[in-house]
Amino acid sequence: MNVVVQRARHPQLRDYIHSAVSGLLPFIQKGLVERVAVIFFNTDNIPLERFIFKLTMDQSYGSKVEEGDLEFSLRSFLVKLSVSEGVTKVLPRDCRWEITAYFRSLPHVSTSKDADLWIPTDTKQWQQPSLITPIKSMSSEPLSVQLYLEHPSLSEPKPQEKKIL
Repeated sequence: MNVVVQRARHPQLRDYIHSAVSGLLPFIQKGLVERVAVIFFNTDNIPLERFIFKLTMDQSYGSKVEEGDLEFSLRSFLVKLSVSEGVTKVLPRDCRWEITAYFRSLPHVSTSKDADLWIPTDTKQWQQPSLITPIKSMSSEPLSVQLYLEHPSLSEPKPQEKKIL
């Protein structure tokens, strides 16, 4: 699409990202996935920041998609991603991250061999509503994507600091 994007150097990280995205693709195409989140956690497994991709796929289009229009919209979406660094927080070096998919309805294991690759998450949630920063919206039939960033609210209880006695 003639867009410069960041790419992971580490082969295992590239493989993880590729397998997560490839594993989600059939579910996205069927309209089963509502949101995909990239969540960053501190050492206590509490979310620090979430990038949320909210997806809507119109199944009625079938093969009548105008590739040029969709490609143009996706290109502008990707360009905006590269300049959204200003709304993120500086994360600690020891944080971890994961890709989480939120399904509209769970796929049946018996009907999809890929369904058993996804496991329910035990991700801790914030107690207060999060602070939401919209980053980019894109609507080009049959796909609509909204990207926003979530941070814990200012009134969110802070994790207990460890005291050394």
